Amino acid sequence: MSKFLVQLSDTHIRVPGALAYGRVDTAGFLARAVAQVRALPQPDAVIVTGDLTDFGRAEEYAHLRSLLAPLTCPVYLMPGNHDDRAQLRLAFAEHRYLRQGAAGDSDPIQYAVDLGGLRLVAADSVVPRATHGALDEPRLAQLERLLAASPGTPTILAMHHPPFRTGIDQMDEIVLLEGAEALAELVARYPSIERIICGHLHRSIQARFAHTIAMTAPSTAHQVQLDLTSQTEPAFVMEPPGYLIHAWSEDGRVVTHQAAIGTFAGRIRFPRTVHWTSKSARPRSRGREPNSCGALSDA
Repeated sequence: MSKFLVQLSDTHIRVPGALAYGRVDTAGFLARAVAQVRALPQPDAVIVTGDLTDFGRAEEYAHLRSLLAPLTCPVYLMPGNHDDRAQLRLAFAEHRYLRQGAAGDSDPIQYAVDLGGLRLVAADSVVPRATHGALDEPRLAQLERLLAASPGTPTILAMHHPPFRTGIDQMDEIVLLEGAEALAELVARYPSIERIICGHLHRSIQARFAHTIAMTAPSTAHQVQLDLTSQTEPAFVMEPPGYLIHAWSEDGRVVTHQAAIGTFAGRIRFPRTVHWTSKSARPRSRGREPNSCGALSDA
């Protein structure tokens, strides 16, 4: 039976009643995301990959805490460029993993937890008072120690800033700008890393990184406009929000699914003309065959 890690990201919670950019009810969006996660078969854990709040204020973290409270599985948090490490640690004081290897409240938040057949390792890419990300030598050294503690265990590495460029120029200016090459060399030494999961970009994007797959999650609220032309100013759009589900089985292999948040038409059964010959077979038709585009046509 598979186990599940749910990834939420870029929740951007403000104080109660405040809207992001004067129009986005990020708290309402997160409440709907939490309700949808609760309707899933019980996940083994939830991780929120940064930009938990909009300004890193104590009142925002208190609001975030109340919004996440309905989740009954373990919840793991990590900072993004909108967050404040000290306020995060103070608001979630019982989350002891937030203090792994840290001497002070403002130190980077890096940790490893065992999810049962899979390790979740978090790297802190935040540069205080900056939008882009970086991994300096001390953080990379600590990250290697975390990975080396169980090198053969399948691992998901989580960080806020993606270590790859996307073709969305305005966002590529604020990804992991320092330490990406060193991170690639580090990741290459650990073939057990099944995924590098990130946030920050408010879109679902995937890229090969070293031997593995690096990916970003959509925001639970607003999404960054998909612009590959470099001809528009940075903007967001109210496309359907979403989250990722990372499923793993006994062999440690990870499969990732994207889920949209909202209410949609369905469940709609396939027509009687389509049936499955076995659990693993593709759909086959009675009297009609798929054409080159996958549509059914008369045989």
